[in-house]
Amino acid sequence: MSTYLVGDIQGCFDDLCDLLEQAHFNPQQDELWLSGDLVARGPQSLETLRFVKGLGDKATTVLGNHDLHLLTVANGLAKVKSRDKIQPILDAPDRDELLEWLRQQPMLAEHPQYLFVMAHAGIPPQWDLPIARQQAREVEACLRSDDYLWLLKNMYGNGPDIWTPDLSGIEQYRYTINAFTRMRFCYPNGRLDMDCKLSPEQAETGQLKPWFDLPRQPLGKKVIFGHWAALMGYEDQHVIGLDTGCVWGNSMTLLRWEDGARFEKACPVYA
Repeated sequence: MSTYLVGDIQGCFDDLCDLLEQAHFNPQQDELWLSGDLVARGPQSLETLRFVKGLGDKATTVLGNHDLHLLTVANGLAKVKSRDKIQPILDAPDRDELLEWLRQQPMLAEHPQYLFVMAHAGIPPQWDLPIARQQAREVEACLRSDDYLWLLKNMYGNGPDIWTPDLSGIEQYRYTINAFTRMRFCYPNGRLDMDCKLSPEQAETGQLKPWFDLPRQPLGKKVIFGHWAALMGYEDQHVIGLDTGCVWGNSMTLLRWEDGARFEKACPVYA
């Protein structure tokens, strides 16, 4: 059995299939971990959802910002953006089943055997792993409850942009969602920046630093993340970034955890 980890799919389903074939992925015995943003911008978001859902317990995916936005749009709380190419999901006969499945997925996932955790954008520097778990579980519980429409309606916004233990209610949920699904750069005090999407080399960031470069308490596990396509992949002793911009005409990257082997698929421009 092998454990494969892949960056943002964003509806690039054919490229995912090519990559899994290249790695000889066996859905009967291997595991596939996906860093979120299964949908949007690519041409086959519907097929991607059906495939990942169909893998059952052989697939683990965390929620990304585009996945949450799909849930918001599907419930009439935001407008469809044509560039997201999600209309086939909204028109599908199995849409309710797919969206209900998506709503049950976690914000943070931990492998039961290997020392890694996965979050779409990462884990903010102020959090240790117990705090990250607690915040993830609270948002997940709300998203899976009868109050999920309230959460989807009120999750948008850039504030609060810094963590304090006394955050509560929607402010706590919004910070948690932003940290797990939108974070890239932070200020030295850990305050989130929600504007810059460039790579650290391209950006005139001033005091801003990538979230993973700020001092933090050791998590004891490696953080696997996606979301930041401009990084074109990143790895140090604490984190692995797997989004290599497939939807933008770059590539999709798959990592086999057991031996560190990497597989790449060059992609056409979709977005």
